[in-house]
Amino acid sequence: MKKDKPDILKKILDYKIEYIEHTKRKISPMELKHRSEDCPPTRGFTNNLISNINNNSPGIIAEIKKASPSQGIICKNFKPDVIAKSYEAAGASCLSVLTDVEFFKGSDEYLKQAHDACKLPILRKDFMIDVYQVHEAKVIGADCILIIISALSDMQAQEIAGVASEIGLDILVEVHDREELERGMMLRTPLIGINNRNLHTFETSLDTTLNLLTDVFQDRTVVTESGIHSREDIELMQKNNVNAFLIGEAFMKTEDPGEELKRLFFN
Repeated sequence: MKKDKPDILKKILDYKIEYIEHTKRKISPMELKHRSEDCPPTRGFTNNLISNINNNSPGIIAEIKKASPSQGIICKNFKPDVIAKSYEAAGASCLSVLTDVEFFKGSDEYLKQAHDACKLPILRKDFMIDVYQVHEAKVIGADCILIIISALSDMQAQEIAGVASEIGLDILVEVHDREELERGMMLRTPLIGINNRNLHTFETSLDTTLNLLTDVFQDRTVVTESGIHSREDIELMQKNNVNAFLIGEAFMKTEDPGEELKRLFFN
């Protein structure tokens, strides 16, 4: 694990440990595991994303995001079900829904609402540090989880990935630099998310994705995350054979996120 963990990430993870322990007192790990085993099959997040790309369409993971630590409230008229429908109608491949309460003003309920409103597969966007959260993700309707390499040891990441695979959840592995990329590719999952945001400064640079591309195994699909705001940004990525995008703020800051998705990708 990297020693120079950003202060904001450390603060989030410290809080998350307490939050999970509190949640376990409400629903025991065994009870939650049983509930996850009774859930219907997932919708196939990875398959849907890659299928769109193979059909020469952009693989768009459209994010439902109310707030962030760096931006504060992003969307004031926040209706997850309405946003999910608008993304689906606009051509999104998948959704990403923030469920972290303290720092991103998210909620499990937001994911449930999005799930019930559309047929798209959904990524639970949260800081996964415990297998308890993996079963929780399945129960609330997620089809995929996020593994943030900078937040975990290799052993933790492997354990979480193993449980996710066992219960049918897909995985998006998120990295920020070359060291994390090397560690992330050890998990042998199809999707590698390269986050263009520097966790120390919160600045974004698309060079992060471009500089790491040559080191990504050819059997992986790269998802570029953060910093995509314009048609020019999208074209830059596509020229470098990056065809999967996770975008939140560029959509959520507009009155109609679905229309903005359509304008950026399909107009």
